[in-house]
Amino acid sequence: MNAYDFDGTIYRGDSSLDFCLFALKRHPALIRYLPGQAAAALRYRTGRISKTQMKQAFFRFFSALETERMTEDFWDRHLEKIYPWYLVQHREDDLVLSASPEFLLQPACDRLGIRFLIASRVDPRSGVFRGENCKGEEKVRRLREMMPEARLDRFYSDSLSDAPLAKLAEQAFLVKRGVPRPWTSS
Repeated sequence: MNAYDFDGTIYRGDSSLDFCLFALKRHPALIRYLPGQAAAALRYRTGRISKTQMKQAFFRFFSALETERMTEDFWDRHLEKIYPWYLVQHREDDLVLSASPEFLLQPACDRLGIRFLIASRVDPRSGVFRGENCKGEEKVRRLREMMPEARLDRFYSDSLSDAPLAKLAEQAFLVKRGVPRPWTSS
């Protein structure tokens, strides 16, 4: 089984940010959430709240949208941002592990033929997290919870925060600017 981070790894960019901009273009009144989002980002940067809490405050605007319908429209326009190298090596048993919301990535995974997805559990109607942000050690915990016997042949990520998963794989690759290179521990 090959495992992949999503944003910056097989997807060029950050799908959550792209979704927010996509929603804002269609619903300019969402700008009213910007002060709360900025305040949460500042509180996170100064160590007063966790990343999960910051992202939850950021996703609060979901309450003003029909997010399930909008995600389909979003992927109609953004699936082209999947890196070609991934499409060439896609396998039936691929697994995506991501900090992005599960409901946002599920339509993309369905369209790409990716059966296994582990991502942040976020209520699409409120932006409230149903657990921890799926990042770093949380990805390993969630992998063991969902697939206790999983063996990772290859793992790909654009972030060193995924080192815990890289250590589990027979081979690991760090993706920079859309190009996978062997992961080094430096």
